[in-house]
Amino acid sequence: MKRSLFILAFAFASLAPGQGMLFIGTWPRDVQVLDEAKQKVVDRIQLSTGLARSMQLSEDRKTLYVATLEKNGFEVVDAATHKVTNAFVLDEGNKRMRYNSWAPSPDGKLLYLLIRPVEKKIDRFEQDKTTKFAVVDLAQKKIVRTADVPKDEEPPGFGFGGGMRLSPDGKYLYVFRNNVLIFDTTDFKLVEKIELSKPQFPGIANVGIGMPLDSIQEPGMLISVFNSTDPVVRRNVFGIARFDLTRRTFEFTPVGPSTTGMMGLHVTPDHKKGYTVAFSGQGGNRRSEFWEFDLATNKLARKQEFDGRSRFSFGISSTGKDLYIFGAGYTVEVYDANSFQLRNTIDLNADITTGMIVTPSAGR
Repeated sequence: MKRSLFILAFAFASLAPGQGMLFIGTWPRDVQVLDEAKQKVVDRIQLSTGLARSMQLSEDRKTLYVATLEKNGFEVVDAATHKVTNAFVLDEGNKRMRYNSWAPSPDGKLLYLLIRPVEKKIDRFEQDKTTKFAVVDLAQKKIVRTADVPKDEEPPGFGFGGGMRLSPDGKYLYVFRNNVLIFDTTDFKLVEKIELSKPQFPGIANVGIGMPLDSIQEPGMLISVFNSTDPVVRRNVFGIARFDLTRRTFEFTPVGPSTTGMMGLHVTPDHKKGYTVAFSGQGGNRRSEFWEFDLATNKLARKQEFDGRSRFSFGISSTGKDLYIFGAGYTVEVYDANSFQLRNTIDLNADITTGMIVTPSAGR
């Protein structure tokens, strides 16, 4: 009898859900809050500046920053109380401050953006010809400083098409795209350029970093998967990339042959495992698989096919025991990370418009 109870308790523990909170932007102007333990919606944060388009979490995981669509606005939310503490828009009159990549400063006082101002004329919209850095003072609720992006580094079109992060001391701004560009935040001078086409390992080139870049819950440490092309026989390979934003260093570890596509890497709280979703095939023949990595050895530990949607996003719970499939619809599907089996489906009753933010729950 005792042995049976022990086995039952162990099985229940292995199926224990996350213990944090999930934040997901939904139509028309909400951020829904889900309790991981209850696996249901427990609160809705109503936004005053428009539809949520993207969200980021502060390094201390206490503050949620929400970018909104209609008038290029921002709202700041206390993650513990779910209360909006600040809200404003950047658009003024006939001028729109169109922005692409953005990142909050570590001290929570500033936002850094890449912008292209657009002015509405009588018969047309006129966009600035250059991309600019912009610094938003959250207390003043406005842009207080701008600087032109170096001409040699400005890509065609608008924006860098990648992520932005700041070093833990706020001195350096990292822009991730086909290369990693590091700027001094005092004058936006280019300090260093990490050319991803020239990694440390011979035989791989043209490295592309997967998004998102996971913080692995260590300030200044990022991890992601990357894809690369062999310059000789054009063989595609993938691997794991690690970035130290404090020391301005990076490393790539090749793992194996590439697949058709791959999502960003999400790491468990103990930093021992990483999960991603990989695709093979195209169209109706496409297969979706969960991949688990042993991060101590950078090896693929196991994989399992699952019934993926035509479009979706991927996340991980606060404990690392659940995997989430969501987006392009109303629902969040909860998979057990141990068995890769579908455990539950949470209906949000609204279209999902952002990625997912996961925070530890207060008092747990």
